[in-house]
Amino acid sequence: MIQSDCTIDFLERQSNINLGKTVKIDNKILEIISNETKENIGEIDVVTPSIYASIFSKHATYHNADIEDEEKLTDHFLDNKISMVGDMQDKTSQNALALSKHTDKAISAIQDKDENLLKEVLHETQELRHEIEKLKEYIYKDELTNTFNRKWIHDNLLKNNTKQLKQNGTLAIIDLNYFKIVNDTYGHIVGDKVLLFIANQLKEMRENVIRFGGDEFIVIFSKNITKKTAHSKLYNLREDVIKKKLKSKDSSFRVSFSFGITEFKEDDTLSDVIESADKNMYDDKIEIKKRVTGIH
Repeated sequence: MIQSDCTIDFLERQSNINLGKTVKIDNKILEIISNETKENIGEIDVVTPSIYASIFSKHATYHNADIEDEEKLTDHFLDNKISMVGDMQDKTSQNALALSKHTDKAISAIQDKDENLLKEVLHETQELRHEIEKLKEYIYKDELTNTFNRKWIHDNLLKNNTKQLKQNGTLAIIDLNYFKIVNDTYGHIVGDKVLLFIANQLKEMRENVIRFGGDEFIVIFSKNITKKTAHSKLYNLREDVIKKKLKSKDSSFRVSFSFGITEFKEDDTLSDVIESADKNMYDDKIEIKKRVTGIH
């Protein structure tokens, strides 16, 4: 772990910023700046409010984002979040009322043996199921990569109100190599496209793909997939990815990733499973970086 005295060095490295017209900050830029800040403070043992503010400000300046009026910015962010939560609550309330209505109609239809009413209830229930599926997609989707988000893991893999897994399975963690070089060389818009590219490649395996944070993904394999098979799938996928050239204007580059796999059992703690996969991933990273020495 890098000691906290690296803070000054980090701030000095960030002094070479983009110069240009200040842009109005939006949720997308704010999310990028926040993620970059969180990645950098992960390198520091002790983070004070002033250190956090300095790092955040440097990233904001790099993106030419205007954060001078922090109060308005915070209000805008909270308004959007509150609006999103309100929309979800309204939709959930509507679906709950619809379900209650359908249930009452179904009870009446069964009691009266009304086949026409039962058909009507069936049709309405199918439509409600479709609405619920859309709501689940909204709740569980990572907006950038269209993969699942962390909430999907907690709601689908963990026992209620615990950190324990409710089934056996195989988990892999994936981390992009040299992703900072991609961002520094081609910019964060290209970096986002690389994340989307990797996400789409991972989804070709037809397994559950989760964006865990930044440039890290998690794959939860189907129950019948062993650790050996999962390793083979990811190894072959990585070899295909390494062979492909990505283009940015007149330049091209290659990307690669490291991965670590672990099997888990019911009642295992999620954090322990991820830690085990993470250790295997860093062992793999050492080996793959002997072969792939950059993005060229």
